[in-house]
Amino acid sequence: MGRITASRKSLVPDPRHGSLLAAKFINCLMHDGKKSVAQQVFYRALDIIKDKVKDAEPIDVFTQAVSNVKPEVEVRSKRVGGAAYQVPMQVNRNRQQSLAIRWLLLAVREKKGRPMHEKLAEELAAAYNREGAAVSRRENVHRMADANKAFAHFAW
Repeated sequence: MGRITASRKSLVPDPRHGSLLAAKFINCLMHDGKKSVAQQVFYRALDIIKDKVKDAEPIDVFTQAVSNVKPEVEVRSKRVGGAAYQVPMQVNRNRQQSLAIRWLLLAVREKKGRPMHEKLAEELAAAYNREGAAVSRRENVHRMADANKAFAHFAW
């Protein structure tokens, strides 16, 4: 498991849009405690999205992108009598959000050779349109859960 922080309780909405989700995303994007750099990257990405996606506000595109990446179900390993089964389980809301953020950032960080804000804008726009690496990861998780439906009776 990762480190558990109290960041949810002490989250301050982001300065430009007043969004808690954006604040959380900026915190996850941040490296070495450089929040101002992370904010710059995030807001520049939103500025690029403003030019790319004409029919919606950038912050709405971002929110929709995150919710398009959220997984409904996932598989968890469960040991039953010496055998480990992949048991499909519902994902709770907090975990849905943190997985979505994690997958978006992973997808962005895997792309190489361009400024971070460009890659982020591209991935968010893709996720908004239900495509891109983060969304395909979610589809894979759903497919795994679907394939292991037979073991759903182990979920207790």
